[in-house]
Amino acid sequence: MLTDHGPGMPGSTHPYHFGNLRILPRRIHGVRFFSGVEANIMDLEGGVDLADYLLRRLDFVLAGFHDICFEPRSMADNTKAMIAALANPLIDAISHPGNPQFAVDQRAVVQAAVRYGKALEINNSSFRIRKGSAESCADLATMCAEEGALVVCGSDAHYWRDVGNVALALDLIKAAGIARDHVINASERVFYTFMERRTSERAQTAPA
Repeated sequence: MLTDHGPGMPGSTHPYHFGNLRILPRRIHGVRFFSGVEANIMDLEGGVDLADYLLRRLDFVLAGFHDICFEPRSMADNTKAMIAALANPLIDAISHPGNPQFAVDQRAVVQAAVRYGKALEINNSSFRIRKGSAESCADLATMCAEEGALVVCGSDAHYWRDVGNVALALDLIKAAGIARDHVINASERVFYTFMERRTSERAQTAPA
């Protein structure tokens, strides 16, 4: 799956990049390809930096906070923006919601994720680059286990050798007691089940 940063991130790709992903074959060297984006949450209403018509062309849409696009605010405001993004029918998951730079009401976010059937990412790179993430993500993961929320395990590589490196995230997920079937990329079966449901839900929101 390819999920480049949305165009609101300086140095990221142009919106045309995401539109052009539709030309790629579904299988590349025998590997199933999924197009996606890590969109940037831009406002308190959960708006992101890619137009709906482009989001609809992608297979998987993450949305998250990055301080260059959305300056950290109060816990109430950060929570409002993240839950609004979860409510967006074109968004499938939230990237690194355990980032302590953006304090949120984690219980409220987890409950919203359950309500909307979306996933919350446990981000392997966060433990290296986002100070305080180990504790914050552990708390989030525990709440996900308690509430039955879906999670997605991500390497957030930014460097080819780190692609697929999710060892620390997996350790945290296991320690929290999150059920395997609640980790959407734990197996092909679970992932395809999630993708089929979300594809159907997205289709129901398509303009006439």
